[in-house]
Amino acid sequence: MIDTILPTYTRAPLTFVKGEGSWLIEADGRRFLDLGAGIAVNTLGHAHPGLTKALTDQAQQVWHLSNLYHIPAQQTLADRLVDLTFADTVFFTNSGTEACELAVKMARKYWFDKGEHRSEIITFSGAFHGRSTAAIAAVGTEKMTKGFGPLLPGFTQLPFGDHDALQAAVSDTTAAILIEPVQGEGGIRPVPDQCLKGLRELCDKHGILLIFDEVQCGVARTGKLFAHEWAGVSPDIMMIAKGIGGGFPLGAVLATEDAASGMTAGTHGSTYGGNPLGCAVGNAVLDHVANDDFLADVNRRAGALRQKLEGLVAGNSDVFESVRGMGLMLGLKCRAANADVVKAGYEAGVITVPAADNVVRLLPALNITESDIAEAILRLDTAAKSISSE
Repeated sequence: MIDTILPTYTRAPLTFVKGEGSWLIEADGRRFLDLGAGIAVNTLGHAHPGLTKALTDQAQQVWHLSNLYHIPAQQTLADRLVDLTFADTVFFTNSGTEACELAVKMARKYWFDKGEHRSEIITFSGAFHGRSTAAIAAVGTEKMTKGFGPLLPGFTQLPFGDHDALQAAVSDTTAAILIEPVQGEGGIRPVPDQCLKGLRELCDKHGILLIFDEVQCGVARTGKLFAHEWAGVSPDIMMIAKGIGGGFPLGAVLATEDAASGMTAGTHGSTYGGNPLGCAVGNAVLDHVANDDFLADVNRRAGALRQKLEGLVAGNSDVFESVRGMGLMLGLKCRAANADVVKAGYEAGVITVPAADNVVRLLPALNITESDIAEAILRLDTAAKSISSE
């Protein structure tokens, strides 16, 4: 049989036909505990009744409206995001990649309108900002860029955590610094609070725009609504996606009025961005996650999971090295090949996600139950033991 899908993915031999909370059901009836949540997307698990109702209610009204017209659910969601964050304005996209495209355009247009020749954007090793031409140029690694040249110019990649390199790289052509407060694809690497504070101070000193990519670490995943809140600093521009849609394609760029000042009528657009379906679900997600009680529960669950993971590592030190991350964005640094750990997890009925630096990501639904956390550890232990016995 000819595969009619472009072969850009290496897929596991699994076909899931139904989801319930933190569980996925394979076509053959097997149940898998999902610690990947669609790569940090299914904020409230699978088939959450609140999100399902929001989507179906909206679907019975209107599915799509062009952005030539006012969209009530979009305005409501934008108002709420502004009220909850540093931002003054919001533009809705369909994905994190699209959010990256706008963030880059916004930063460069800002300086163009000021009559300053600033276009350079500083990024960091291990980063992932999407797979568009701007996003891969921002990352700059051969793995991401080989064969796709010529690349969009104007990006400077620096080693992660190299403060001296950062100081040396800043110049009068630097437009912005783009960073994930917690790297996801890069191996669950949080940027220390003092470093985020230092970046804010550096940007303020030189008049540089600070862009946070919270596509993976945002929307309550770290136990704050957005990860940068732990450091007590704010960006000028922020990219979000994944969790804000709870499984429905939705992203956004949030910005201060000043940072967004160059984006006037006609400078950007989207056919589907901010559509009624996506914004209805986004509002339903905020209904659940944007409150202190829910965030406290995330932190409680995160503490319980991390404690059990530390015990898992101690009991399987030939397979695992350490636990890293924050909130419910955790990683197991592996001694065994992380691909083997993921595969063994499939055999044990638990889903994890590989990342760089030989890390396995654990990105469960933010409302995962205590019993499911306990079951997750049992299944991860079974997976680890199967590797040890080989």
